[in-house]
Formats: sequence, structure tokens, C-alpha cells
Amino acid sequence: MTAPPLLLALHSCSDCFGMALLDPQQPGAEPLVQAHPDGRGLSNSLISRVQGLLPPERWPQLQGLAVATGPGGFTGTRLTVVMARTLAQQLDCPLLGVSSYALMAPRLELQLPQSMQGEPFWITQELPRRGVVGGQYRITAGQVHELSLPTLLPQGASPKPAVEVQLDVEADVARLLQLLQRSHAVGAALPWAEVLPIYPTSPVGQV
Repeated sequence: MTAPPLLLALHSCSDCFGMALLDPQQPGAEPLVQAHPDGRGLSNSLISRVQGLLPPERWPQLQGLAVATGPGGFTGTRLTVVMARTLAQQLDCPLLGVSSYALMAPRLELQLPQSMQGEPFWITQELPRRGVVGGQYRITAGQVHELSLPTLLPQGASPKPAVEVQLDVEADVARLLQLLQRSHAVGAALPWAEVLPIYPTSPVGQV
């Protein structure tokens, strides 16, 4: 039986920093999921958190990385995406990037009436003094289709049906790891250069 790959997923799109690791050296190779309420301190704790989960001497063994690309706090999202891109480049390792809204879409869709499930819906978040950020999604046969990346909607826009953002970092980083597992299983290329952070309210568009 083939041993599972060594895979790491990172999620820093909120005040809570999430990590999920699939490690063939762990008993039963069960995914290990952690969430740390680091908040603004993530800039000082990011590397030590990752090192605590997976020692640096094992980083060259990584067979896949994944990172949540936002929306989220500017500093936290940028730091984690930059770290993931740098590791993927230096280790010649595939890198999967998924928006935080796409990760939460399957569990948020369950809040819609059953008759609307399977149809396009919006995930929205109101930001004080900035407006409403929204992305459109559709889920078919368990697959999430991102019809519209999260962006700052025109003033007064009220797309329907819509579900408000609800954070669950542990659940979402675990899902991110699952998506990475699926991509690895089919041998997806996942070039690191295509993974960019999403900043709906900032002019910054790339790392």
C-alpha cells in the first residue's frame, strides 16, 4: 500500500491562523489540524507556528502545499501567501491557492432553502466604512464553482440569494487540505506563480 504524501495547508484570512498537515509518519496518517488566535501577532509567529507543526528539516519532503488566498486581513493574508509561494518555488513543490469564500461555500450553502441548493448564490461580508465584499458560487456534485471572485460590490448592491460570511478556520483549513489531497492524487501541476492574494478593498493585486 502506497504511503500518503506529506501535505501542508495554511489559512490566515482571519484573526485565527489555521494549519492542516497530512503526515505519513503520524499514526494512522490522520490529518492534524490546528488553529491559533494570533491576530496581528501572526507577523511574528508565522514561521515558528509552521516549524512547530512540521520541522524545517522535513520541508524538502513536502509533496504539496495549499494556502487560502483571501479575502482577509492585508498583512496576514499577504504574509502566508508569500511564505507558501516562496516554499513552493524553493522546494519545486505544487501550490494550490483557494479563496476563503470558496472554502466556506459548501457549509454556507446548507443555510439556503433546499430548493435553492445547487443554484448560484452569493457569499457576502459587510466591511465598516468600505462596503460589501461578495463572491458568487455554485456547488454541483460536491464541486465548488467560483463564478465570481470576491470583490467590492457597487454601493447599494444587494445580490440574492446571499449568505453572510461565517468563519470556521479549523473546518476550512481541513477542507483546503482535502482539496490538496485530491489535486495531488490526480497529479495536478499547480504552479506557484499563479497563486495570488485577493485584496477586494486594496489596489494591491499581486505579491
